[in-house]
Amino acid sequence: MNSLVSTEDLAQHPEWRIFDCRHDLANAALGEQQYLESHIPGALFAHLDRDLSAPRNGGNGRHPLPEPRTFISWMGKQGLKPTDKVVCYDGGPGAMAARLWWMLRWAGHEQVSVLDGGLAKWRREGRPVTAEMPKFEAAAYPGKARASMHASLALVEKKLKRGTLLDARAPARYRGEQEPIDPVAGRIPGAKNRFNNDNLSAEGVFKKPESLRAEFESALAGRNPGDVINYCGSGVAACHNALAMEIAGLTGSRVYIGSWSEWSADPTRPISRSV
Repeated sequence: MNSLVSTEDLAQHPEWRIFDCRHDLANAALGEQQYLESHIPGALFAHLDRDLSAPRNGGNGRHPLPEPRTFISWMGKQGLKPTDKVVCYDGGPGAMAARLWWMLRWAGHEQVSVLDGGLAKWRREGRPVTAEMPKFEAAAYPGKARASMHASLALVEKKLKRGTLLDARAPARYRGEQEPIDPVAGRIPGAKNRFNNDNLSAEGVFKKPESLRAEFESALAGRNPGDVINYCGSGVAACHNALAMEIAGLTGSRVYIGSWSEWSADPTRPISRSV
């Protein structure tokens, strides 16, 4: 199963498992409200704060990575089986959907994709939506977390200034000119900028693999994609860059889920700014 699926492909496979990942950082309840009003038939809801994040303690970032057993238990409660083909979607851009895509792969579920263009494209094409809530029988999921996909804080500290950190935030946030979400502005020292919105075309779908490959290779400047650590504000947009790299055939990168919100929570950690 490819990392991306089209709306056409999803429409032809009603047996695939679907998850709605819509989320608004400014209104955490909005995505679920929208899901309850209408969603792609067969979709269950995955809440970024409740289902895809651990509790916050003030120093572990805004969307910490759950313990593997906690997330794998959630997968079982959704009735997921290792043989299921899964499609994740959000309102369109794909960053929220990419978070679940990354986490399912981290937990050992390989057959997972993101819906290219998301619900926005699905609706533009006049495809069906429903308010009906699907039901799936819960079962134990035999998952095991893949440590090689996640970059710990200790690993990030070790990789400082080696040019392998990619910051997925908007350029103004990367430069430290503005910070609308976290208390401190700036970036992790040595990081390069790759704004995750640049992964998309003007039509709101992912760019072609060859275009993504050329753009990421330019940012990497000859570095091995397997050495790359993607980060952002809280480990969401970073998953979008990890997905784009996979689409481009640049495999093996890691995601630092704590990201800037964890890094900047400790005033003793170094930061860089371009202003």
